[in-house]
Amino acid sequence: MIGRKVLVLTELGEEVAGSWVYPKASVLHRFIAKFLDLLVVAAIYEIPFRISFLAGLSYLLIADGFGEGRSLGKQLIGLQIITPATRKKASFKESIIRNFPLATAYLLFYLPYIGWLFSLMVIGFEALLMIGNPKGLRVGDELAKTQVLDHAVFESLEK
Repeated sequence: MIGRKVLVLTELGEEVAGSWVYPKASVLHRFIAKFLDLLVVAAIYEIPFRISFLAGLSYLLIADGFGEGRSLGKQLIGLQIITPATRKKASFKESIIRNFPLATAYLLFYLPYIGWLFSLMVIGFEALLMIGNPKGLRVGDELAKTQVLDHAVFESLEK
């Protein structure tokens, strides 16, 4: 199923074009892409400077704004982030908004015990939402009004 236009009926019975509906990207592909991005964060963190923590956090926040809505992990796996309402590729702004919950988990992880627990809760909640939501949306996607698609699906819609 490729994206389709949804007609919405107003109170007066008029048909108005609504937002596009896109197929959910593979959950496995999304997990692998995020794992690859976290490997980049871990590599940045190993740089022997005090700035490495902030550099890792910065990459985590803005990664999806690179490559027109495609972080390094998403580029390798073939995923893309778009804003369905406008059919545009995600920018750095959407990347920061959608990755804010994960950045919060990254920050909390540095607090022993209680921070680890809260980090696991945030990541687990995000994962459950991504799996259970028909569009594959997690909290970050809802906040940024974005959706992850297979890059091939989005490219076919642009033609």
